[in-house]
Amino acid sequence: MTIDVLSDETYMRLALDMASKAKGQTDINPVVGCVIVNDGRIVGLGAHLRRGEGHAEVHALRMAGDQAEGATAYVTLEPCSHHGRTPPCCDRLIEAKVARVVVACTDPNPQVAGRGINRLREAGISVEVGLLEQESMRMNEAFNKFIVTRLPYVTMKSAMTLDGKLAAKTGDSRYVSGPRAREMTHTLRHQHMGIMVGVGTALADDPELTTRLSVPAVHPVRIVVDSKLRLPLQARLLQDKTASVIVLTVEGADPAKRAALEAAGAEVIACGEGSRVDLLLAMGKLGEREIGSILLEGGGKLNGAMLALGLIDKLQLFIAPKVIGGAASPSVFEFEGFEKMADAIPFRQVHVEQVGEDLYLSGYPNYASSDRSNGA
Repeated sequence: MTIDVLSDETYMRLALDMASKAKGQTDINPVVGCVIVNDGRIVGLGAHLRRGEGHAEVHALRMAGDQAEGATAYVTLEPCSHHGRTPPCCDRLIEAKVARVVVACTDPNPQVAGRGINRLREAGISVEVGLLEQESMRMNEAFNKFIVTRLPYVTMKSAMTLDGKLAAKTGDSRYVSGPRAREMTHTLRHQHMGIMVGVGTALADDPELTTRLSVPAVHPVRIVVDSKLRLPLQARLLQDKTASVIVLTVEGADPAKRAALEAAGAEVIACGEGSRVDLLLAMGKLGEREIGSILLEGGGKLNGAMLALGLIDKLQLFIAPKVIGGAASPSVFEFEGFEKMADAIPFRQVHVEQVGEDLYLSGYPNYASSDRSNGA
């Protein structure tokens, strides 16, 4: 048995662990954890749990009470300095008379961006920044993008066979991956604000696109890309009222079908003219609705279009140890493709592990390193 040496990192890892457990609950807000230590003892613990409610520092300070005076606070993200739905957390730390604050990383929010740290230092509090910075930034990668660009962070999730197929040539896809991988998929749904598919997937599988776990979980907004408004009114995701539905279509789409879908409870958004949904415009419109993260569970055509446009931020892929074959079997990415191997889109920070009987691979597309001239 190895005994970890008690250090600042020990307390920060505890704060990060608490924050990570709330992923999926805070909407467009970041997940944040706070640990307050005084005289060698943990006296306060807190995590941000819901948008509009107390931040991590507030919960931890409330637990610590008078013992916060002279204490060290470990916070995974720079304490806010502005009045939003809640008062500034840096003011609460100053009022509590903490002596030292250790911050994992600064807040990319332009309203904060170092101001909270400066205010704490101006109040005479010792502030250290950068402990486990990369871990904190990775945990809030969706927030970090949205708060700066106002565009959703898109994670593409897919399950495929060893030969890169999503389903058999008949369209049957139950099940490509094993039960453990499917549990992880539903956890990913809980952790994202929206889940997006193409109308082809909706027609072939008639999915509910809800989060189905053995414990209570958050359901994402269901988003269907449907230029011709082919989504049937009897579709399960329309009949099921667990979460809202957005249908992305084009200007000039059949007004009668649009009215029928809206009467069924869907929000129909026109994204560009022509025969295809303008996916770049669609991301902007979803961002305007404060959908900060999207789990893309599309078919090959939607996946390919999103990748070619540089709209996929992260890939999470489950690879089943089986071969289905068939030239007509759908593939994970279906788009025109590139002429040279040097034009291929590489992935960075690739992580691989075994999940049940499947292989799990995650990584980030590195669009900038491709040699292709037509761009992503």
